[in-house]
Amino acid sequence: MNLMTKDLLINFLLILLPIFLLQMVYLVKYVYRLDALKGWFLAIFPILSLVLCMLFPVVIEEHFVWDLRWIPFLLGGLYGGYRLGFLLIAITLIIRYLSGGENGFYISCITFPLIGILISFLSKYYLQMSVFKKNIVSILLIFIVQVLTQFIATQIFGINIGISLWKQYFIIQVVGIVIVIILWEVILANFQILEKLAKAEKLQIVSHLAASISHEVRNPLTVTRGYIQMLQEEVSSQTKVKYANIALRELDRATEVINDYLTFAATTPENKEHLRVSDEIQHAVNIIKPLANMNGINIKLSLLEDDAYYIIGERKKFQQCLFNILKNGIESMQVNGELYIHLIHHAPTLQIKIQDKGVGMTKEQISRLGEPYFTTEEKGTGLGMMVSYSIIKSMNGTISVSSVKGKGTCFCIKLPIHKNESDRLKN
Repeated sequence: MNLMTKDLLINFLLILLPIFLLQMVYLVKYVYRLDALKGWFLAIFPILSLVLCMLFPVVIEEHFVWDLRWIPFLLGGLYGGYRLGFLLIAITLIIRYLSGGENGFYISCITFPLIGILISFLSKYYLQMSVFKKNIVSILLIFIVQVLTQFIATQIFGINIGISLWKQYFIIQVVGIVIVIILWEVILANFQILEKLAKAEKLQIVSHLAASISHEVRNPLTVTRGYIQMLQEEVSSQTKVKYANIALRELDRATEVINDYLTFAATTPENKEHLRVSDEIQHAVNIIKPLANMNGINIKLSLLEDDAYYIIGERKKFQQCLFNILKNGIESMQVNGELYIHLIHHAPTLQIKIQDKGVGMTKEQISRLGEPYFTTEEKGTGLGMMVSYSIIKSMNGTISVSSVKGKGTCFCIKLPIHKNESDRLKN
């Protein structure tokens, strides 16, 4: 392998580099859901490849320069259309002029516009072709470029270059453009698959939400309908009151499910205020205490004097978040269990640790917490934890979970500390 072939292979590696960078961009777009990235960034590949090839060329003689610029030029015009094709023509001629060599520049001024016009007409048909046909068309274009360049160089400018060099150049370009097309098609196919996966995830979440809500709402409504029908029968007044109370309780249960869904749909705090965390914890404990007593659970509190430590959020939603987590802890334990609640100042955050001695969870279950329709309870919907995660996130906080199967679970809520308005005035 002579020096020219080695240099052309290095040129080919410079073409591959932007392709892999483009693949990384696709992955970043999918992982971080960057919808702002549109089709314009597809031009990164041909433009960067073209510039790199021309900045690191293979010099054959003093006034004539060879490189693999035709590969990104052809594919950029075929995939990107006439606008990108004309932009590539301008970039090519500017760089070629600055590189020096009058004969080579004049040859470029003739060949690139001619081929550019040709591929601008082919581009709309090229995208609809199969991969095999795309390769055939690209090889034919390389052949046309080779013949046209050789004809102009020899017949117009009198530049005679050995046939062996033309053969090496042609073979490397053919092999290179075939490999690049295959890689490009694979990247496009992968990205289409990623987009379908993202849509499938969204549809799955919607279907899970719809299934859970319809299931949980249908049951109490069915019970309510049955008791209302029974009210039409000839029964005592005391029995009618009993039926009416049951129907009302079932309607309340349906309302709670709908409220959970609405809370998840709009978790951004509407009425932000400074909250004293220990007061909110105490309030949530007072609400949950009847359920704890009914299940034989003892709640133990360890709260710091946090007069100077406040968080910002909506009171009702934060209380609902605490209630959901406490309720899950109570229901995970048997009679005579203990639920520990610790409030810790760990600058610049306040940490709420809720530790139960229940059944615990596996790592897989922990990783799925907060997903709709995922729950460890037999009759749960998963909406409660999903709402809790969303509320804490809207308050710029985080929830971390540690658990050991059979020994219990610990929820750690971290929330940023804010000074109270009165403290700010004093300062």
